Amino acid sequence: MSITQQQLLQILPNAGPVAGVFVSVLKAAMGHYQIVGAKRVAAFIAQIGHESGQLKYVKEIWGPTAAQAKYEGRKDLGNTVVGDGSKYRGRGLIQITGRANYMACGEGLGLDLIKQPELLEKPQHACMSAAWFWATKGLNTLADAGQFDNITQRINGGQNGAADRQALYSRALKVLA
Repeated sequence: MSITQQQLLQILPNAGPVAGVFVSVLKAAMGHYQIVGAKRVAAFIAQIGHESGQLKYVKEIWGPTAAQAKYEGRKDLGNTVVGDGSKYRGRGLIQITGRANYMACGEGLGLDLIKQPELLEKPQHACMSAAWFWATKGLNTLADAGQFDNITQRINGGQNGAADRQALYSRALKVLA
């Protein structure tokens, strides 16, 4: 089971014309990382839909907000150089954040994301980074078990946007049934 542009727009109606840009690279990324079958695809599309504002944002909007200002110097994110917080802000459809995560993702995808973090803003890399993250966090297993809240926890570190994520997931399950 894959996804069509029409299905993507039924799940993420606010994606508009960018759905056409993303559908083929999403299919490639999902295929590469075994995000196949209705449960996995529905959970993945719902999560990236929420994280990216329905494919609108591939780079975190920067204030910096109080929360974003705390990225600076966060050793758990690998942000050890002044400016790392902003340089390695959330990018891609799942918002890869922090120098350490950019390093790991870059190694996984064969990209130098430390020197070129903006590569994650390109549709193919935005999709592949999200699917890579999904796979490395074992989210196919959680999707198969219907543990959507646990998927949100692993992506977000909490339950931010839980109602929107759940609404997108419910819609995706119906569309992909």
